[in-house]
Amino acid sequence: MKKSKFSPQQISKILKEFDNGKTAAEISREYGISTAAFYKWRERYSGMNGKELKRLKELEEENRRLKQMYATLSLDHEMAKEIIEKKL
Repeated sequence: MKKSKFSPQQISKILKEFDNGKTAAEISREYGISTAAFYKWRERYSGMNGKELKRLKELEEENRRLKQMYATLSLDHEMAKEIIEKKL
């Protein structure tokens, strides 16, 4: 997954600028992001402050790591079952 070049605090600040009256096109030009990315942020993070947004990103990363660990362990478990069945 590609890491965003904007920190959670920066994303929060950008969304507040929109709430204060700037248009999406102005914000996109100023920060060098696409309007689609801006609206995705707005949909996902609207109403959050910087700390909440940072915590959400940390939880998403932890969830991704745990899913990867589960997949690895599941694969190891399946291989062990096959080896045991072959020996019997």
